[in-house]
Amino acid sequence: MKKKKSELLTEVELEFMTELWALEEGTVRDVLQRLPDDRALAYTSAATILRILEAKEFVTSRKAGKSHIYTPTISKDAYQTRSLKDLSVKLFDDTPASLVAALVKDEDLSDEALGQIRALVDRRLKNDSG
Repeated sequence: MKKKKSELLTEVELEFMTELWALEEGTVRDVLQRLPDDRALAYTSAATILRILEAKEFVTSRKAGKSHIYTPTISKDAYQTRSLKDLSVKLFDDTPASLVAALVKDEDLSDEALGQIRALVDRRLKNDSG
């Protein structure tokens, strides 16, 4: 059964994709080297995770000698947008304003962060209105 392309990543898959996005492309060893030292993941486990990412169509691979070089098929920005839309649908009744309201209500949000959010909204409104 082929997986849907719109799937979200598991935590470990996202960890691997984050490293691949930073590398732009890489082998199993390249990704393993970027993980924290305390991550102690076997080469075979890492290879399996990358094969799963390829089956889910988040990466493609090409052979180079004995290694496979993996390349993301989706940008980090595009994945963030997909994840936020999914979150909005599942937790906020597909109402983006509710998602933003929950963020803005967060007591830990600094005045600087709130100012940045306001600037982004202002810029978007200005661009959309002409």
